[in-house]
Amino acid sequence: MSKTILITGAASGFGKIVALELAKRGHKVIATTQVYPQMSDLIREAKEKGVELIVDKLDVTNVSDIANAHRKYDIDILISNAGIMEGGPIAEQPVDLIRSMFEVNVFGALELAQGFIKKFVAKKKGKIVFTSSMGGLWTVPYVAAYCASKHALEAIAEGLKTELAPFNVKIATCNPGVFGTGFNDRGVDTISRWYDPTVNFTPTSAFDGTAEALANQLDPQSMADVILNVSLDDNSNFRNVHPKDTEEFIKQLQADAWTAKS
Repeated sequence: MSKTILITGAASGFGKIVALELAKRGHKVIATTQVYPQMSDLIREAKEKGVELIVDKLDVTNVSDIANAHRKYDIDILISNAGIMEGGPIAEQPVDLIRSMFEVNVFGALELAQGFIKKFVAKKKGKIVFTSSMGGLWTVPYVAAYCASKHALEAIAEGLKTELAPFNVKIATCNPGVFGTGFNDRGVDTISRWYDPTVNFTPTSAFDGTAEALANQLDPQSMADVILNVSLDDNSNFRNVHPKDTEEFIKQLQADAWTAKS
């Protein structure tokens, strides 16, 4: 049965792949982007692929955009996918950059969800899928602040899962490992905007291995498939880490944390 699905962060990466595939399968998809130029690009690409999308501007830090989405759309599923990453050692990272991540990854995601939750509760049906991260379940060095924002999103999702169960509103998270959408590359690039080895005490050697890690990123299609399947499955798992070896790695890290020394 066809669903009406709103996706944030659909200009690139997982969001775009999922939006186009859902539309191809006959679902009514509202694919939203942060800025107008991204809208134009997505409209053009959908037309070239022969896919019918509703494309709209939705910056999750813009209260007018959020209010507009709540007013215009009656949806079955919200895929909350918009997110940003600011990299760097958290001991030195400018707090305004950390705050901007929380505005998008946490507060924006929650405010948008709250409006649709009211509609879901009224009709006793609906689902929200949050694109979290492997960093929502453990802390990756030099992107600790980003991980903190995803930890917060995980807590919100878990709270919503329990609180909304009596209203038949389903909540799920999808936790990607390292995939080649460009998101991780942009997150690493942000460090160069403020890091200065002549001023900052964190040595440049701390970032050794970053280039190698970025060179071995996975094909994003498989993660997009997970997000798509979780979104359409009324009985999906709450937590969905992909790939499987990342899930096992996280489980082991969490177990080891109980005996880790300070």
